[in-house]
Amino acid sequence: MSWSKSSLCVLLLVSSAFAASPLFPVYYDTNLKVKPSFSDIIQKTGHKSFTLAFALGNHLGCVPHWGAEFPIDDPEILDPIKAAQRQGAEFVIATGGAAGPYLEHLCQTSQALATAYKIALDAVGTTHLDIDVESTINNDLVNQALAQVQRERPQVTVSYTLMVQGDDYGLVDSVGITVLKSAKANGVRVDIVNAMAMEYPSQLDWGDSVIATGNSVLIQMKGIWPEKSDAELKKMLGLTPMIGRNMNGKIFELRHAQKVVEWGNANHIGLLSFWSAGRDNGNCPGGGVSPSCSSIAQQEFEFIKIFQGFLG
Repeated sequence: MSWSKSSLCVLLLVSSAFAASPLFPVYYDTNLKVKPSFSDIIQKTGHKSFTLAFALGNHLGCVPHWGAEFPIDDPEILDPIKAAQRQGAEFVIATGGAAGPYLEHLCQTSQALATAYKIALDAVGTTHLDIDVESTINNDLVNQALAQVQRERPQVTVSYTLMVQGDDYGLVDSVGITVLKSAKANGVRVDIVNAMAMEYPSQLDWGDSVIATGNSVLIQMKGIWPEKSDAELKKMLGLTPMIGRNMNGKIFELRHAQKVVEWGNANHIGLLSFWSAGRDNGNCPGGGVSPSCSSIAQQEFEFIKIFQGFLG
């Protein structure tokens, strides 16, 4: 996922009985040049749950780096993370995304990929891993790596970010349904399928569109996990819009956020998030799409404060 990706994605979180996935892990772009600090967000909102985007490979190959640029143990990135953890913050590590280069492409064996995942998890000191798939991957290799990590570390949760065709369809079959079926076949424990509702065509009001996306994905989930009840599937569902102006001209407004939170609570879904914390400000009202502001009139961290009303 990225602020410039003209698609809808889905985030799949997988967990064991030993560790619950976060309810509202707002996305945090680690490579954004000007970004809010974790301490500032915590001080002003009390929010302490983040998804760190993105851990990638680079010219060194199957070695995790932040944004393909900074080593995964770079103190400039890790020190603020550790400080936030001392304040009670929790983190999800996201790999993949719109740009790459993917660890999932550069690691040639499931063993090597599992090792790269564990290096990233250990650097941050977390048990939550997010795989953002916006390019064809070797589904079985990736899922075998994830299953290995979960066998060795039962507390680890796994997330998949998967592309969606639209609010009336759901996941793209080739890079969505096949990935989930492979995850199930390879023994990856699936907890949450989180539809990231952004940059797709729709005739609906954007709040209604995000909700319609969730309903479409629920139908597809029933086909993958027919043994689960409707309530169980809803508990596996998450929704993640892109706040403010999207590249397709749509605008996810504050009122849409409130509507989605209310729907999420009424249906007891498993997760809400948004892209991204660095955009959650009113620094460029009326402007074009930006990675560092929402392009609408709003107060600083106003979307975070609304999404904090989500209780699952």
